[in-house]
Amino acid sequence: MFFAENIKFLRQRRKRSQLSLADQLDITRTTLAGYEKSVQPPFKVLIKFAEYFGVSIDALLRYNLQELSEFQLSQIEDGFDIDVTGKKLRLLTISVDRDGEENIEMVPLKAQAGYTNSYGDLEFIGSLPKFSLPFLPKDKTYRTFQIAGDSMLPIPEGAWVTASFIQNWEQIKDGTPCIIVTLEEGIVFKVVYKQLEKNQTLLLVSSNRNYKPYELPIKNAIEIWKLETFNGFEIE
Repeated sequence: MFFAENIKFLRQRRKRSQLSLADQLDITRTTLAGYEKSVQPPFKVLIKFAEYFGVSIDALLRYNLQELSEFQLSQIEDGFDIDVTGKKLRLLTISVDRDGEENIEMVPLKAQAGYTNSYGDLEFIGSLPKFSLPFLPKDKTYRTFQIAGDSMLPIPEGAWVTASFIQNWEQIKDGTPCIIVTLEEGIVFKVVYKQLEKNQTLLLVSSNRNYKPYELPIKNAIEIWKLETFNGFEIE
């Protein structure tokens, strides 16, 4: 468990002394110092810490918050609970047509650097090319990404992969081809194997065996989209 490390980290991040935080939580400074040295608090005190920092008890106990990205930590400070499953990271930004139906936005290679920085910007999402695929079920949200490289043959370089948004990353089935929007590597297309319980990573595997599998820390994942279909049409 990471409770001791987490409360010390969050206290220092908020620039609180042990005395000031102890006063806020109605405990003594000595008691707080003990908690920061791995003394286990009663459940009612856990609730106090969770409410004060705006983090779930589960996150305080199970996850090392110091390993999270600045993006994820900022979500905590904005009132969102941290969640390695992806369920609570943020709301997905979409656009709709004149009938109120969701568009399928297209993210060409030239727009992908911008996408990783502006995925939550409605103006940016609205500026992307759009189309529709009537045969796809309407109970999902879709986006289409152009693929770089040949790591996922037989899907060729330059192909357009249409994928459905995955809200809960724990529900990804091992061996699923996915588009992963990352903080550091941009947009990648790989076969995904979950390692959340083991070490909070995803194992990303290419169908082209010339490329070696590698681990992506879950904290570096922004969005995950499941492959639905692909084609080779071109747009200007």
